[in-house]
Amino acid sequence: MTRSHTMPALIALALLAGCTTPAPPGDTPAAASPQQAFWQALSSHCGKAYAGALASEDARDADWTGKAMVAHWAACEEDRVAIAFHVEEAPPSSSSEAVGETETSSSSEAVGETETSSGSEAVGRDNPWNRSRTWIVTRHGAGAETRFTLKHDHRHADGEADAVTFYGGTSADAGSARAQDFPVDAESVALFTREGLDASLTNVWHVAVDPAGSKDARFAYQLTRRNDPTRRFRVEFDMTKAVAPPPPAWGW
Repeated sequence: MTRSHTMPALIALALLAGCTTPAPPGDTPAAASPQQAFWQALSSHCGKAYAGALASEDARDADWTGKAMVAHWAACEEDRVAIAFHVEEAPPSSSSEAVGETETSSSSEAVGETETSSGSEAVGRDNPWNRSRTWIVTRHGAGAETRFTLKHDHRHADGEADAVTFYGGTSADAGSARAQDFPVDAESVALFTREGLDASLTNVWHVAVDPAGSKDARFAYQLTRRNDPTRRFRVEFDMTKAVAPPPPAWGW
């Protein structure tokens, strides 16, 4: 082959070499599922604590208005995250007014507590914070079948379990990357029925979380009820700035 014929051939080969064949769809990295993304977002805050406040306006939650709150990612495992929920209380001299003594008190309706865990004992005469509540989110299943369970661990100041504790529910679907819903489960319905908390029999809890480092990141815990469209309790936490971790929740 002469030089004049060789050059065009070399140029053609170079052009072919520069062309790339797209990889088959199966070879590209799969996007994180909603469940994976949610768990990654929730776990990204392990060890951190954030300040928050009441974000809803239901008159039944008037006792919560203006109280300082802290959510502390107190314990993280591969498939379990425990978030302690600390709430500032009024001075002991006005404890009965601050926590509510009637069946319709916001402290019992919002988190399903009985009066025994929200009275003067819970306030603590040497500690103006209620540290009785811990939210526990557990991951189970795999792949598209991954689901999450939310349970409420309620303790007294001495660490003993409250009469109404470890209630909650399990997500019914994949949810989204930033939020999951937890309809009340049968175990909790039986507990609420036994304790006379009929208003809680249709509870649906909602947890929303942004990954650490996100702009305007927020964490929210919300309670609604299927049989009462007017019921909405919601607290939100600013995750753009961590605060000093509080003392351990009672019993932890």
